[in-house]
Amino acid sequence: MRVPVVQHSTRRRRALRRRTLWTGGELLVTVGVVLLLLVVHQLWWTNRQAQHNAERKVQALEREWGSPSASPGGADSAGGGGSSPSPGSSDGRDTPSPTGGRRQGGGAVNAARALPDLSQAYAVLTIPRLSLRVPVAEGVGKQDVLNKGYVGHYKGTQQPGQAGNFALAGHRNTHGEPFRYINRLRRGDTITVETKAALYTYVVDTALPQTSARDGGVIARVPRSTVRPSYGYSEPGYYITLTTCTPEYTSKYRMAVWGKLRSMRPR
Repeated sequence: MRVPVVQHSTRRRRALRRRTLWTGGELLVTVGVVLLLLVVHQLWWTNRQAQHNAERKVQALEREWGSPSASPGGADSAGGGGSSPSPGSSDGRDTPSPTGGRRQGGGAVNAARALPDLSQAYAVLTIPRLSLRVPVAEGVGKQDVLNKGYVGHYKGTQQPGQAGNFALAGHRNTHGEPFRYINRLRRGDTITVETKAALYTYVVDTALPQTSARDGGVIARVPRSTVRPSYGYSEPGYYITLTTCTPEYTSKYRMAVWGKLRSMRPR
């Protein structure tokens, strides 16, 4: 009977294969753990950190202005305009004049017309249906604005209460995701914007479920989609636009919610 002879070189090759397989398995497990941690960081930690940061900024603005004048579910945010002036009235707001210029009113409201510095938080957006209260900062840069959990104001669009379009952007997922549920907004829901000078109440009018990320028409002075022209407006007015990415967890398309100014109350 012949006994098979296993040479040293064969044993070494087998041992090398075992070590390679073991090392490969350890690497795969390590990579899996790292990816899991990255997912947790993106979906949980960035949200927690940004939401906390946004809440602190809202509180800081309220301290700077004095006591808060609006909160989710409050009389003003729920649309209790009372005797508040309507768009176009001679209430101290920036209103169109027959010559194409603008009439300026009370000094307290005019203070809101000074353009904020880039990335500066200068207003508070409140949406009662979403239980959302978040800072508004100038610009839509990711690192300096959106990733902080803020909502960003598109430079070149109008400021709150001005004739035209006050256009905003916010993350739908991660980094506080303030606009995650704006698809739940319905016609008639209220949106308030509070600045140092005044409280503006807008009412949701319509929404554009999906359009190209390059559809600049949705934030035009008279907002109207250039991709889907049946969505939007044809006449000047006092508009607010909320934009975010869609579908969730992608940035391929954009969605927009439009509203109209109903009232303004000076602080």
